[in-house]
Amino acid sequence: ASRSAGRMVKETIRVYARVKPLGRRQQAGIYSVDNDEKSLSSLEIIMPHDLADGFVNNKRERYKFKFQKIFDQEAKQDVVFDSIAKPVAECVLAGYNGTIFAYGQTGSGKTFTITGGAERYSDRGIIPRTLSYIFDQLQKDSSKVYTTHVSYLEIYNECGYDLLDPRHEASRLEDLPKVAIMEDPDQNIHLKNLSLQQATNEEEALNLLFLGDTNRMIAETPMNQASTRSHCIFTIHLSSKEPGSATIRRSKLHLVDLAGSERVAKTGVGGHLLTEAKYINLSLHYLEQVIIALAEKNRSHIPYRNSMMTSVLRDSLGGNCMTTMIATLSIDKRNIDESISTCRFAQRVALIKNEAVLNEEIDPRLMIVQLKKEIQELKDELALVTGKQRTSELSQEELLQLDELIETFLEDNDPDSTLNVGADMRKIKYCFIHVKQLMNHSRISDKKLLSQHTSEEKDTNKEAGEEELKKLKELLQQRDNEINILVNMLKKEKKKAQDALFQLKAASAASAVLEQSLSINLEERQNPSSCFSLKEAKDFNSSVHRLPFLSRQTGGKMSLGCQEAFEVFKQDRADNITIENNKQLLKQRFTEAKCLGEKLNEVRNKINHLKGEITQRHIQRAALAVSCPSEEPNMLDPVEEKLRMQIEEEKKSYKTMFNRLKGLKVEIEHLQLLMEKVKMKLQKDFEVWWSEEVINLQ
Repeated sequence: ASRSAGRMVKETIRVYARVKPLGRRQQAGIYSVDNDEKSLSSLEIIMPHDLADGFVNNKRERYKFKFQKIFDQEAKQDVVFDSIAKPVAECVLAGYNGTIFAYGQTGSGKTFTITGGAERYSDRGIIPRTLSYIFDQLQKDSSKVYTTHVSYLEIYNECGYDLLDPRHEASRLEDLPKVAIMEDPDQNIHLKNLSLQQATNEEEALNLLFLGDTNRMIAETPMNQASTRSHCIFTIHLSSKEPGSATIRRSKLHLVDLAGSERVAKTGVGGHLLTEAKYINLSLHYLEQVIIALAEKNRSHIPYRNSMMTSVLRDSLGGNCMTTMIATLSIDKRNIDESISTCRFAQRVALIKNEAVLNEEIDPRLMIVQLKKEIQELKDELALVTGKQRTSELSQEELLQLDELIETFLEDNDPDSTLNVGADMRKIKYCFIHVKQLMNHSRISDKKLLSQHTSEEKDTNKEAGEEELKKLKELLQQRDNEINILVNMLKKEKKKAQDALFQLKAASAASAVLEQSLSINLEERQNPSSCFSLKEAKDFNSSVHRLPFLSRQTGGKMSLGCQEAFEVFKQDRADNITIENNKQLLKQRFTEAKCLGEKLNEVRNKINHLKGEITQRHIQRAALAVSCPSEEPNMLDPVEEKLRMQIEEEKKSYKTMFNRLKGLKVEIEHLQLLMEKVKMKLQKDFEVWWSEEVINLQ
């Protein structure tokens, strides 16, 4: 079905496959991709006999599966985005709902496809590229007013957690706010406690994505990475409205990273991890049940409610949504059976039909304006009938009058006495409230309050003393642990130093001579430009734009002993090397940007100079026309033409340089975010190591 025709679009879920490149130690499985067929591509996987684990293997050897398109091992991220995500993003901009979800076993490249890799800028996944594309399109379209919000939900062991909660700096997943599912009478799903964060531009949206990823990374347990054990749903909510129109279009785009789909037997786990594996398999099993039920023509009941995952994705599966699935495959010999089961699942998903509807509704604010007008008209009518202008609040005078009436009524012992305030609901309500307050006051005895107060005070003092003692004991234990760990580290460092000293003695004489000659050379050569580069680096560091939620600096929370250990710990880490490399790369990009800025200024000055020359030329020609009126005044001036041509050339080069500078800015921001991410990972690793050391000591 074409994606743009009419107000409702019926089409099956689009299914794509992506094959992950083999690792160094993996043995390649045998498969072939045929992308030449007119409509669909096909993937053929060969199952060798030797995979039968010693049993007689009666399984067939060749398996063939059809997909919309298959991305082989060398497929790049931008190609995947253009084919899979761009069409869905276009529909979301037009007012339809969209979903893209990745399904496959652990390590087959789901998170890489959806979120992207952390190493290179070109490794960005579908989420950051989609955000860039959507905001790019919104900037180009000035005919509507758009608002964009994002949410980021993680589902782990059938519990939902909000990854974008701004009030939390989570250290465990359980610290994040829990998200609950509510269903309204029309069977629409609402997620209670899931925050919607507004993003006015691409930078804000990417910062929110980064906050979510960071919260997710920090909340990992040391045993395993979160991405393999939990489902994540990043949602972009768009609403658009033409100025002056009462109709609003609302659409949402879910980008889903599912948990690994492998079977429990293969993971070889027990205890706590087995519980996780059961939950993961259970929620994927329910997802499969929903898909099987949708593929059967005569099924009336679809079991969406069985798991949180299927409830949230209810619209995406067989509902009001345009859905696309990416099956990620790792076709090495050990994983051929998992790859085949992923493909089978994908074939079932491809049978589901969705009906996407254009989501339009009337703006409630215009309704409010109309209703206010109606209320005012009714008030005016009431004033005409009663002859009194009625305000919503009672005046001070009226309130005092009522207080007096109530007092006389309560003091009057006559059983037949009445409290008459007239046919005014406001006055009647006030009387009831006043009487209730008087009743409550008389009930509470002062004596009771006093005794309660003194006993509470004693308890509080006792508790405070015990609490203080407990805290001091804990602090003492903590300092003891720190001293022991540092002593152990010191011993190791001392041994290293002694070994190094022995080797150094032999080479010290030669190195002294070399050092002397080098220092002389350096003094001769030193020039102002090298000093400049150092200053520039300092400026650059201070200009790095840091997000408020990344101020998890080590100094703020660590004691001195802990900091010492952290400095030694990070020396040999690969992450530290990554940080240094990224620093170098940032420095290069910053220098390049500075250089481009200077060039842009030069070109701008040149254009202004050329414009000045043209003006001079005009003045000269005007003077010539006055002195020699016989000359032809309308003749083209070749000098002026040449100057105009030069201006055009300079403008072109200005535009090229400006676009490059814009690209550099985006890349610099991305690199800064990557660096922050790696720094956090380094600190996280240290925290895990530190806690292990403390346990060993105890």
